Amino acid sequence: MKVLVTGGTGVVGRATVTELLRRGHEIRLLSRGAEDDVASWEGALEPFAADIGDAARIFGAAAGCDAVLHIVGVVDETPPDLTFERINIDGTRNIVQEAERAGVRRLVFVSSLGAERGESEYHRSKLAGEQIVSGFTGNWTIARAAAVVGPRDDTVSVLLRMVRTLPVVPVIGSGDQQFQPIWHEDIGAALAECVEREDLTDTVLRLAGPEVITVREALDIFEEVTDRSPLRIPFAAFLARIGSTLAEAVGVETPVSAATVQMLLEGSYLRPGEANDLVERFGRVPEPIRARLVELADKLPEQTPDDGVGRLQRRRFTIDIHHSSYPATELLARFRARFAQLVPFEAAAEPGAPEQVDDGATLTLELPVRGHVQVRVEHLDDHTITLATLAGHPLAGVVRFEFLDLENDNVRFIIDVIERPASRIDQISMAIVGRLAQRRTWRQTAENVAREAGGEAPEGVIEQSWHLDDDDADSLDSWIRDLIRQRERREERHVGDVAGS
Repeated sequence: MKVLVTGGTGVVGRATVTELLRRGHEIRLLSRGAEDDVASWEGALEPFAADIGDAARIFGAAAGCDAVLHIVGVVDETPPDLTFERINIDGTRNIVQEAERAGVRRLVFVSSLGAERGESEYHRSKLAGEQIVSGFTGNWTIARAAAVVGPRDDTVSVLLRMVRTLPVVPVIGSGDQQFQPIWHEDIGAALAECVEREDLTDTVLRLAGPEVITVREALDIFEEVTDRSPLRIPFAAFLARIGSTLAEAVGVETPVSAATVQMLLEGSYLRPGEANDLVERFGRVPEPIRARLVELADKLPEQTPDDGVGRLQRRRFTIDIHHSSYPATELLARFRARFAQLVPFEAAAEPGAPEQVDDGATLTLELPVRGHVQVRVEHLDDHTITLATLAGHPLAGVVRFEFLDLENDNVRFIIDVIERPASRIDQISMAIVGRLAQRRTWRQTAENVAREAGGEAPEGVIEQSWHLDDDDADSLDSWIRDLIRQRERREERHVGDVAGS
């Protein structure tokens, strides 16, 4: 089956496209950056770059497709392009009209569990979208989803990052807002099956996780997982709206954005008497939410340089080790195994976190003042290790460790840092104290490696630093994104091999 998917780059879209490909379907991906977005997967993907709010630009998007899966939507507005009216309502109308024109027989629309009772502008826009979809002349299905939990979700993952990195966590009231989160892979599997099934015509589905929890309970779980207990400061709902708006203006994260506070208060959970179609229709028994929140702690997405602010900077720390006891490849192996002892900050800062560098591993570090941050091993070979920062880190970028053999049993160790501050607040803090602390960290790491090698470094650590122009920055951004995609593909192939064995 050939399926047009809109919004394949968010937490729901990525899980669903992955599942559709696993089932052998062809995908045409409609997004603004479709040419780049399809590179995240291997398989039968075709890009269709267009703005869903522009009816003329999406003309032909559904041609030759058997089904349309309409996921794209905004939960927060950034006028004039990204508004509830333009994307959630007009964009849905445009997709329905394109599906009609192309003669598509099946249309699946992803809505929100609160659409029929919510009072927020977001929920009203999703309900309007449902009304448009119900007028489709072919077979339609509306899937009302609860809050989705996964590596790129914009609510629960933010709570996790705040527990990890902040001394205080603002909560709305006492944090007793209820929600029934669904794991991203569960909804991805349900939506993929929904596209395939003919018995769900003109049907409204409700998809939620296994249990209702509160924001307070989610924070309790994250504190246990991270072994951190930041102070919780309650805000009245009105003050939370004001506070989150002001915080967004300076780049500080809050548990939810200003536009989603009201949605959270409205509740995203099944009421008594409402069936959970994830179980009833699809026979999928979800894992307990606690297990999923623990799993989320190891799956936050990378924070690449193009996610940061300011100019892209490159810093290089080089040390030549004379008469090393180990050749470069063996010294790298020792560095991998003894990473927690050779870096001058606490590695494996959370219970169960790995202490050594393995391909694809997520390492949790404790930085002074910042709290816990994470990096992921994106690339590993005999001479290099490349780590990328994850969401919540004060820097958006990568660190590359390189070990090179020189003449006379000498080894060169290079630490190459390519980065931007993650936010405007991080930009200020890095300018005041962060650069000095970072410089000390990497110089100390280089000196520790020299001692581990059992050699001498008479020239000490040579430091270089420079800003990159736009062309160089674009080239490095592309290189980093490609590293991440290659790592994701390796992991997907591994999961597929395990599933097929």
